[in-house]
Amino acid sequence: MNNQGTRREHPEIPSRSTREHDRLARLHQLATLGELAGGLAHELKNPLSTVKLNLQLLQEDLAGRADMERSHARIATLRREVDRLAETLDDFLRFAGRMELHLTPMHINRLVNDMVDFFQPQTHAAAVRLHASLCPEDPLCRLDGNLFKQAMLNLMINAMQAMPGGGDLIIRTHVDGNMVFVDVSDTGTGISPEAMPHLFEAYFTTKKGGTGLGLATTRRIIEEHQGHIQVTSEPGRGTNFRLEMPLETAE
Repeated sequence: MNNQGTRREHPEIPSRSTREHDRLARLHQLATLGELAGGLAHELKNPLSTVKLNLQLLQEDLAGRADMERSHARIATLRREVDRLAETLDDFLRFAGRMELHLTPMHINRLVNDMVDFFQPQTHAAAVRLHASLCPEDPLCRLDGNLFKQAMLNLMINAMQAMPGGGDLIIRTHVDGNMVFVDVSDTGTGISPEAMPHLFEAYFTTKKGGTGLGLATTRRIIEEHQGHIQVTSEPGRGTNFRLEMPLETAE
């Protein structure tokens, strides 16, 4: 797979100053939204917990009654829906809630290797070959390791899901000037030109059952680290997500 020369980009990559202006504007909007998200979480989580608890108690009250099979099935359905609503709320809070970063100088290659080791069993089961092509130096960045791994995991899951018949998932790192680049590439179905402009929008998804918050959350995590994310894709040939992070200069 040629990762650089054959991909079509949408739209033209904006200048670094334009991307930085857009990044700051998005983070400002999310900060405002985050203030509302905290109140929303409190108002919704307590009633959801109460509903879930009472459904469990009702199910226990009806336990052992043969004439209540239909009621048991309905209660089980309601409990699943309550869990789904709680999960949706948690996804929203991860996207829009206050994001506190605990920054530490960390080596990118080591983080990538950790993710490869963690994700290898899943790709093996899906007939996806997982490769890592890491730069000779082990670049250092100031990162929140858990959040950065979450961003990487979102991209790796997306890549695997784009290859239902198997394929190659490739992670590359390299340094250019004072920036570190991490590429997550796949040889999957690619992204349609119609979907590309909406890819990082909250609640936009092309996957059945998807929340539409995975890529939006990934972009927020990267931008909270003063980085940027770009995507190039060619339908039928694959997709590449590029994370661009500031290099930490060791003292």
